[in-house]
Amino acid sequence: MLDFQSLKQKKEKIAVIGLGYVGLPLAVALSRHFEVIGFDISARRVEELSRGIDVTKEVEDKDLQQTKIYYTCEAKDIQKAKFIIVAVPTPIDKYRTPDLKPILGASKTVGENLTKDSVVVYESTVYPGLTEEKCVPVLEQYSGLTCGQDFWVGYSPERINPGDKKHTLENIVKVVAGQTKEVTDLLAQVYGAIIKAGIHKASSIKVAEAAKVIENTQRDLNIALMNELALIFDRMGIDTLEVLEAAKTKWNFLPFYPGLVGGHCIGVDPYYLTFKAEALGYHPEVILAGRRINDYMGKFIAEKTVKLLVQKKCELKQAKIGVLGLTFKENVPDLRNTKVVDVVRELEDFGLQVLVHDPLASAEEARQIYNITLWPFEKLTDLDVLILAVAHNIYKELPFSRFLTCFKEPKEGLIIDIKGMLNREEVLNLGLTYWRL
Repeated sequence: MLDFQSLKQKKEKIAVIGLGYVGLPLAVALSRHFEVIGFDISARRVEELSRGIDVTKEVEDKDLQQTKIYYTCEAKDIQKAKFIIVAVPTPIDKYRTPDLKPILGASKTVGENLTKDSVVVYESTVYPGLTEEKCVPVLEQYSGLTCGQDFWVGYSPERINPGDKKHTLENIVKVVAGQTKEVTDLLAQVYGAIIKAGIHKASSIKVAEAAKVIENTQRDLNIALMNELALIFDRMGIDTLEVLEAAKTKWNFLPFYPGLVGGHCIGVDPYYLTFKAEALGYHPEVILAGRRINDYMGKFIAEKTVKLLVQKKCELKQAKIGVLGLTFKENVPDLRNTKVVDVVRELEDFGLQVLVHDPLASAEEARQIYNITLWPFEKLTDLDVLILAVAHNIYKELPFSRFLTCFKEPKEGLIIDIKGMLNREEVLNLGLTYWRL
C-alpha cells in the first residue's frame, strides 16, 4: 500500500477529483505540501483555474496564482496519482432521492485509471454504507483490481462552509476513516499536514459517513423548529425575531433563526439519511417533518406577500415585485438548490411581475438553471414590493434611502425582509409596510 513518505517526498502524487467549492480549497491546501493533480470534467473550469481565476471565490485569485497544481480534464492524468480524493457533488433528484450519478460517474473515471497500491478517499456527502456498497464495486469493475488487496478506500467528509472566511478548511477538525487501521493512519497523516484544528479518527467508514450526514440534518431540524415557530407567531401577530432576541438571553438557548433552507448540504443531506432508513424498513418521522416545513417556507413567504398586497388594496395584475438576492446564502455566488426560486415561482404563479437582482450570481447560470433573468439594480423601479431575500453584504451596506428609490410610491411600499436585515422601527416610522420572517 502507498506510504506517507512517498507522498511527502513527492515521489507519488495526489489527485483531487472535482474542483468546486470543496475540491479546489482542498487541492490548494495540499499543493503547499505535496504534488497535486486537479481534475475536473469541465474544460472551462480547468481553463479558468489555470489562469488563476476562481469564480466560486472560495480561493482568492492571488492565492490561486501562487499555487502549483497541475489542472486537467484528461482522465488519463489520474493514472499519475496514488492518493485520489473524490470531491464531487451528491445532489438529490426531483423526487428528493439521492442522485448518485456524479459520485458513481467519478468512481468509474477513477476506476478506469486506477493503479495498484493506490488509496481512494471520498469526501462527498453520502448515506452510511454508500462508499463500500456502491463506490467500491464500481472501482473494482472498471479497474479490474481487488479492493483491500490491490487498492484501498477511505472516507473523510468535507466540512466546507461556502463564503465563510473564519471556519476555513484548515480551521475545522477533520474526520478520517479507512477500511483498515493503516489506511486511517495514512489519511490522518495526509490531512494532518494541512489541518491545524486536529484530526478525529473514526472507527469505520460507516461511522464517518453517518457523522457527516447528521451534522446537516441536525442543523436542518433546528432551523425547521424556528420556521414552525415563525409560522405560529405570524398568526399571533408576534414578531419572531423579537421573541428570539429575548429567548437567547438564557445561557443555553441555541441561536438558530428562521429562513429559506437551500444549498447543497442542509437542504439535501437529510434525504440521503432518510433514503437509507426507509430502505431498511424504518420511516423517519422527525427528519422528514423538518424537511416538509423547510421546503414549505418559500410558498409561505410568497402567499404572505400576496395577502399583504391585497390588504393594501393593490391591483395584483399590475403589481411589480423586486427580489434582492438569488443565491442560496449570503456572500457566495452559488445558485445550487436556492430556495429563493420557490418564492419567485410562487409569485409568478399569482400572475405577478417579478424582477430579480443579485450582484454575485452568474446571469448565465440563473438563465440556464432556473430560466430567471437577473436585472441591474437601476431597473428595479416603480415597485410595489421589495423582497430582501439574501443578506449579501452589498445590500446591508446600502443606505436605506437607496431602497426607497425602488418604490412606485415610497410611503405605499411593502418590504418583505426574509433575513431581518433592516431596522424594523426605522422602516415603520417612514410609513412603509414592513414584514419579516
